[in-house]
Amino acid sequence: MTKQLSRRGWFGASAAVASAAARAARGESPMKKDPFTYCLNTSTIRGQNLSIVEEIDLASRAGFQAIEPWIGELDKHVQSGGKLKDLAKRIGDAGLAVASAIGFPQWIVDDETQRRKGLEEAKRNMDLVRQIGGKRLAAPPAGAQDRGEIPLAQITERYRALLELGDKLEVVPQLELWGFSKTLNRLGDVMHVAMDVDHPKACILLDVYHLYKGGSGFTGIRLLGPGTMFCFHMNDYPSKPKQSTITDAHRVYPGDGVAPLMQILHDLVGIGFQGALSLELFNRDYWKQDALHVVKTGLEKMKAAVRTARAS
Repeated sequence: MTKQLSRRGWFGASAAVASAAARAARGESPMKKDPFTYCLNTSTIRGQNLSIVEEIDLASRAGFQAIEPWIGELDKHVQSGGKLKDLAKRIGDAGLAVASAIGFPQWIVDDETQRRKGLEEAKRNMDLVRQIGGKRLAAPPAGAQDRGEIPLAQITERYRALLELGDKLEVVPQLELWGFSKTLNRLGDVMHVAMDVDHPKACILLDVYHLYKGGSGFTGIRLLGPGTMFCFHMNDYPSKPKQSTITDAHRVYPGDGVAPLMQILHDLVGIGFQGALSLELFNRDYWKQDALHVVKTGLEKMKAAVRTARAS
């Protein structure tokens, strides 16, 4: 009986996803309700030089449901005498979850000694994330961003090693697309590795800005599935400077640029994505402003984009 129910549930879920995708392809809105969790990536207020404790407080006060800290902030907290166990409690008491975390272990590089050190750093990062209640860590092509000749088959083997390390620590590395990189800068390459690795927890991490910067565009999102991604970096970009010269610092609030956010949000819903929309900005002008104003504005603009998409 259990097997029958499992099969029935699986087919029902598959039909629901297929139906949603078909509606999206016909231009019909699948957004009956808001399926997203709203998350603050702490880079958004990096320039204000706040502690991770202060950032947690601001995220909660602004109305976010989750936070995405950087490993360097966790290190700084420990170095100043703080305890990660207490930080985990503070996050929970603030009504927040840890949607993901940002680190840069060099797991992908060719040099075996360097890659071994990168896996050790990944292990340390994952342990920090686990201690604050997190279950996911970004895995960008750090150390290989200036190279474009690493075969995808080798990247796949190295991602598998990272996933197997994550299995031991119960933290999942999310294969991250970096648009400015020469390695893993295209959605097709990221998906090739994630699919070919043949690991049940393989997943990817995408970003509005990086999809634009790397030249993938956004229609490929429709080809993903509900288990492909659990965190999506939300931002926008202006019409100038042009794609070849635009940088992270040009990111703006969702809705303040020219990215096709309505299409992106509809397609995310269409593929069954119900994860975190994480506000990730590096805008120097925002860094000069009051941090609470920035995070409140960012959250409202994310929600406004979703409201507009639901109404369209």
